[in-house]
Amino acid sequence: MNILDSFAIVAVAALIHASFQLSVSMLTLLSSHTIGARRSQTRLLSLTSSFTFGVFVTTALLVSTAALFTQAVYGGSDDVLPWIVTCGLLFGLGIAVWIFYYRREQGTTLWVPRQMARYLLERTKATKQTGEAFGLGMSSVMAELLFIFAPILVTGLVLAQLEPVWQMAGLALYTVLSLLPLLIVNALVSGGHKISRIQQWREQNKLFLQFVAGGGLVVLGFFLYVDRVLTPTVMAAAGGV
Repeated sequence: MNILDSFAIVAVAALIHASFQLSVSMLTLLSSHTIGARRSQTRLLSLTSSFTFGVFVTTALLVSTAALFTQAVYGGSDDVLPWIVTCGLLFGLGIAVWIFYYRREQGTTLWVPRQMARYLLERTKATKQTGEAFGLGMSSVMAELLFIFAPILVTGLVLAQLEPVWQMAGLALYTVLSLLPLLIVNALVSGGHKISRIQQWREQNKLFLQFVAGGGLVVLGFFLYVDRVLTPTVMAAAGGV
């Protein structure tokens, strides 16, 4: 796998990660509560920026851990087993996203268990300091680990096969692309756009986002299965004939 192919896979995995909505939901809630409490625009910007930075740090740590783990376990080996497992995970999660990601009700209510949702909502309402917002951003990533684990694992497997300098570039690429929705919402809120307009857009397009997230997982799983499992197997069999 060359550098360009590796970075293309990392970019696709990051965009799939970006299509999940829990962190965006919590950022809009945090912004709404801050504006409703009539806090200053400076305070709003500091809270939303701290939240986004918390998501950034946690995402970078998770991807780094995945890359370190896969490199320690598999190194640069050509074993197809981790790719088979990863592809199966991508297929399964893609179907799960199509079926379960949004609850069948009005609004943008996500799959999150109600007890966890209440906890996150209470944390969001109580957040008044930048340190709390940072921790809230970290919590939003960990709460959605069930779904973002697959693209993170794919990225870890790809980065483990690259040279250190390219690993850092791939890590930066994944982290920035996965944060695109948060950066956009942060910029819109800081620019004075209404939270209601942002929420309305999310509600109107939630089925599209759900389809893109699930479809992206399935398509990525199919591509990796062909590229990392079938092709090496066929080439090995042809070489042994």
